[in-house]
Amino acid sequence: MSVTLALFAALFAALTSILAKIGMENVNSNLATAIRTVIVLVMSYIVVFITGQLDTISSISPKAMAYIVLSGLATGLSWLFFFQALAMGDVSKVVPIDKSSIVLTILLSIVVLGEKPVPKIIAGGALIAIGTFVLIGKNEENKRFTGSQIYIVYAIIGAVFAALTSILAKIGMEGVDSMLRHF
Repeated sequence: MSVTLALFAALFAALTSILAKIGMENVNSNLATAIRTVIVLVMSYIVVFITGQLDTISSISPKAMAYIVLSGLATGLSWLFFFQALAMGDVSKVVPIDKSSIVLTILLSIVVLGEKPVPKIIAGGALIAIGTFVLIGKNEENKRFTGSQIYIVYAIIGAVFAALTSILAKIGMEGVDSMLRHF
């Protein structure tokens, strides 16, 4: 079930980037992020209401709530930087950098969460890192970093916050019932 959910997440993440890039034409990236966030908030609460989980909020420990809040802040920062990068750069370059958060998350899961560095996960992470560098590689005309490539910095910062989102959420959600288990 988790693989199916992850595949749906990947599909919708891909659609998010394409639809956002189209919709952001002549729209401030921060405003676009704010509008998107309201939609995500409404959708999340609809799912919480449907699954009858709203009344369980009081059972969340203060420690878990703190990490969930920190994860939310990391998500918000990730989205702000991602949308700024998306507004400035090509989707085909911004998204791979953003998805390099997978590699950062693997590293943080080993260091912070104490997960075992399984060889196939390390190999997969290495392939993702190599693929990211191939996708964003410089051409002969652009051997140096220029101000017009600042979107790369925004995308990298967004990826760092995206990785933190996952780690902080994992810590905060231990012992908290996921709303998706009720579908």
